Amino acid sequence: MLLKFAPALILAATAWAGIINDARISAARNNFSLADSLVQKYRAEHGVTPELMEAISWLGRGALEAKQLDKAEEYAKETQQLAQAALKKRPLDAEGHLPIALGAAIEVEAQVMSQRGDRGGAVSYLKAELATYRTTSIHTRIQKNINLLTLEGKPAPALDERDYLGATPVSLAALRGKPVLLFFWAHWCGDCKAEAPILAQIEKENAGKGLVVIAPTQHYGYIAGGEEAAPAAETKYIDDVRHRYYSSLLNTPTPISEDNFKRYGASTTPTLVLIDRQGIVRLYHPGAMTLEELRAAMNRLG
Repeated sequence: MLLKFAPALILAATAWAGIINDARISAARNNFSLADSLVQKYRAEHGVTPELMEAISWLGRGALEAKQLDKAEEYAKETQQLAQAALKKRPLDAEGHLPIALGAAIEVEAQVMSQRGDRGGAVSYLKAELATYRTTSIHTRIQKNINLLTLEGKPAPALDERDYLGATPVSLAALRGKPVLLFFWAHWCGDCKAEAPILAQIEKENAGKGLVVIAPTQHYGYIAGGEEAAPAAETKYIDDVRHRYYSSLLNTPTPISEDNFKRYGASTTPTLVLIDRQGIVRLYHPGAMTLEELRAAMNRLG
């Protein structure tokens, strides 16, 4: 069915998309004076919207990347103040922009603390935020940031393996004595598909070391084209994606569980986690890795 939108709504949607894109581009270019003027102009014309908050949160991420910690903190605190005001009138997950904005602001605030040398304070802050937002969509993102600061050098959390595709999973405890590579992926994730041949090569090169690859995924409530799907239908779709894009990894155990993603903070896909023979996490890496990077990580295990 073709939907007809009023011209005013179309213009508003264009403006909302524009401010977020403008903020991302300005932040990437470290042009924060331009970004500030664009944000102020948008705010004067449209008021405080979730899109505005997301735009400001992108400026915080950009400033953090540019090592401008004071500016990053300023943007993060502004985003959080606006978000807290909005949360007095609506739930966090009523739409998509506010969770992105608040999650990013919390992330930037913690990273600023860590980069200033207060890792303990950053972890305490994140744990407090996790307790506040445990039942919301930003739970996993906050856990990711806790893991980035704490998980390497610690025992790997157990996996929920009750629902799975591929080979029957073996618990991480039972795999002690072997290195394990966890590959958190999503059926919609292009970067995950690009990682598949790299993982296959790493698995081949380290077969003599007994490397075990496990590929956790989860349900997202939809399949191709954003079509809503019940868990059983989505599981079938996940299996179809495995056969189409991950043919070299079809025998890889693939647990399907949201709890695994929350536990490991896998809000970014792919997320790669390398566990040594004693069950200790030696690499926690949100995002794709090159063959050379993964090969170097494997070599460090010995």
